[in-house]
Amino acid sequence: MIHTRSLLLSIAIACFGVIGVALYLQIGLDMLPCPLCVIQRYLFIAVGICCLFGAYGKPKLGAGLGLLAALGGLYTAGKHLYILAHPGLSCGIDPMETFLNKIPTATYLPILFHADGLCEDALAPWFGLSIPQWSFLSFGLCTLGLAWLLIRRAR
Repeated sequence: MIHTRSLLLSIAIACFGVIGVALYLQIGLDMLPCPLCVIQRYLFIAVGICCLFGAYGKPKLGAGLGLLAALGGLYTAGKHLYILAHPGLSCGIDPMETFLNKIPTATYLPILFHADGLCEDALAPWFGLSIPQWSFLSFGLCTLGLAWLLIRRAR
């Protein structure tokens, strides 16, 4: 049987690993993040922090908050996929990008939170899937794991 702390720590490590992969794609492969990518980074970090809080504090609260962040990530990644499927839409230079780039985290950690790219750049396949597809899959797995944890703990 999977222990609550082990699952929460596994999800947190996976989320921070996704951030590491995002930084590799940005720095190593020169794929600049678009505004939706930056929002997904915030949400992966939120899921990871909530899971750490749950693992070492209140498991139900951490899992619940992490689930909310993962659902937000599913929505954002789904919107990103919708924009890519409909080329007339854009998430490029718009008020959202300006707003995101003025948040203090973008000012202090621009390497991680500064949106400079275009959504269309995420189409390059990486192991057969586009970057937003990988993000959607990752958020989906986090959602399933956290929902299972909450349902299991409710019994």
